[in-house]
Amino acid sequence: MKASKIFVNLPVKDLQKSIDFFTALGFAFNPDFTDDTATCMIISENIFAMLLTEKRFSEFTDRPIANGHETTEVLIAIDQTSKEAVDQMVKKAVAAGGTTYSKPQDHGWMYQHAFADLDGHQWELAWMDESQIPHE
Repeated sequence: MKASKIFVNLPVKDLQKSIDFFTALGFAFNPDFTDDTATCMIISENIFAMLLTEKRFSEFTDRPIANGHETTEVLIAIDQTSKEAVDQMVKKAVAAGGTTYSKPQDHGWMYQHAFADLDGHQWELAWMDESQIPHE
């Protein structure tokens, strides 16, 4: 199987606050997949995050919705173009109301830092120089 797109579905308590938060980080949204219960956040050409109100999200599952402030079910990792871009995105997230949950980590060939959004979903940002990956 080879997929051509990925849609990560995330429950949110307040859709407009989430849209405002991610807009402050520089993300855009697809109006064709947006209403008052959901929006499609464009991460890249083929990667999207569907932000769904908890009521709408619950229509797709019989399981309880995890509280992202208390539990971790997934880490959403996205690449950035540089170490500076990683730090800038984290700064924007904190300024928009998000939080950090770990310190930056520099492994030489990879630099990463992270933030939690308004609903506690954890976003890992990384810059990598794959030519420098140590091979043993």
